[in-house]
Amino acid sequence: MRKFCFVIHPLSLADIARYEPGAKGKGEPILRKIMEWMPPWAVVHVTGVRTPDGRETEGWFVAAPLLPEQLIALPRDEVYARIQRAIEIGIELGAEIAGLGAFTAVVGDGGVTINQRVGIPVTTGNSLTIAAGLQSLFRGADEMGVDASQATLAVIGATGSIGGACIELAAERVGKIVMVARNETRLRKFHAQKAPELPVPSSYTTDIGAAVRQAQLVLTATSATQDVIEPEDLQTGAVVCELSLPHDVSRRVALERPDVLVTEGGNMLLPGNPRFERVREPGTEFDLNLPPRTALACMSETMVLALEDRLEPFTLGRGIDVARVREMAAMAQRCGFELAGMRAFDAAIDRAKIEATRAAAQARRARTVAQHV
Repeated sequence: MRKFCFVIHPLSLADIARYEPGAKGKGEPILRKIMEWMPPWAVVHVTGVRTPDGRETEGWFVAAPLLPEQLIALPRDEVYARIQRAIEIGIELGAEIAGLGAFTAVVGDGGVTINQRVGIPVTTGNSLTIAAGLQSLFRGADEMGVDASQATLAVIGATGSIGGACIELAAERVGKIVMVARNETRLRKFHAQKAPELPVPSSYTTDIGAAVRQAQLVLTATSATQDVIEPEDLQTGAVVCELSLPHDVSRRVALERPDVLVTEGGNMLLPGNPRFERVREPGTEFDLNLPPRTALACMSETMVLALEDRLEPFTLGRGIDVARVREMAAMAQRCGFELAGMRAFDAAIDRAKIEATRAAAQARRARTVAQHV
């Protein structure tokens, strides 16, 4: 049985208590200081992941306890050292492959340096994140009655490794693509390179709001630490798929736009009977903030590689080969991983919610028509 480790970190100040219950109730300045000096530690022991044909894996989630803004702002070598130490803890526990979660996969060169510095192969998990995200996006389009082949797709974070691969793969199924990123020079060069290869028309802009206003489908894959999708920009009946953590979509959307379907794109249902047990509090489950048997796609990619005996740096760096995305999707399916149920804003989206969203979109369209008569 191959074993894995996966590097995690809190996504916000409120999230710290999930990792360290003793932090609950402490003020922001103290929490930030704690994050700066606290060394990595093994948080979760993962067991029970078992394929339909009986293969198993075991692993550990190891915390590199820095907030997203700290991972971006602190000296790179200091951040690398923290991530490296987290993986070394995993190696000491028996891990043979490592995955990078959330901003630990974004900082620096997308895992290349970390892979060179540790004694086991490292993956960012982005291949399965992309595959799962696109499945989720087009599932949402089907649920909302959006004809993807005629729709405009806005990809926020287009020049990133995830966004770029999503554009290439989604272009086979949509009518038009709008590429969005913050750095205009990089975006312009990216569009000039990518546009001639696409089978559909495309454009680019640094104006997120303008792009979203054009689109029936929106996919976000940014490294932002603040909201980038606001309710006033979304089309009636739009579908938004988030591949980013922390989330890109403002919670105002949930309150102000009942006609819009937002879904988290990167969640997988694990095979077997997985258990996430706290290392420091044996017998206590760690709250992944997800439904039972569910994990992020990036976590799942690391598990798949262990189950498939593919101890290799499968997904690294800033460019992602779409052939690798397809290969990872096939491996995950073979191992019994499935796209998890829809979720948004930390809550499940059930059939009643989908039907209510479709009804709200129809009603909003009817009001718009009536106003123009």
